[in-house]
Amino acid sequence: QVHLVESGGGLVQAGGSLKLSCTASGINFRLYTMTWHRQAPGRPRELVATISGGGSTNYTDIVKGRFTISRNNVWNRVNLQMNSLTPEDTAVYYCNTTHRGSDSWGRGAQVTVSS
Repeated sequence: QVHLVESGGGLVQAGGSLKLSCTASGINFRLYTMTWHRQAPGRPRELVATISGGGSTNYTDIVKGRFTISRNNVWNRVNLQMNSLTPEDTAVYYCNTTHRGSDSWGRGAQVTVSS
């Protein structure tokens, strides 16, 4: 069974930085593409960043140049470094992977950016 646990959320002022981490268990982590999604109140969940098992990354346009996704295959961890945060980045951030055709999600980490 896949288990994903996010950590590192919190409250930050606009222009500040936060780092989210997600620790995975139940999978051969290094083989899996990992993603970060977010969901703001009243809005659909959206993909933010993706990292393949080999370390290739992709970002949605609105976070390019501000967010960096990385992974540590020794600690089974995927990180999201978020810089130059704006109030529009306020959301619950979720770690995700697909295992045997099914999506697995963490419980999420709240990120709140004050203006």
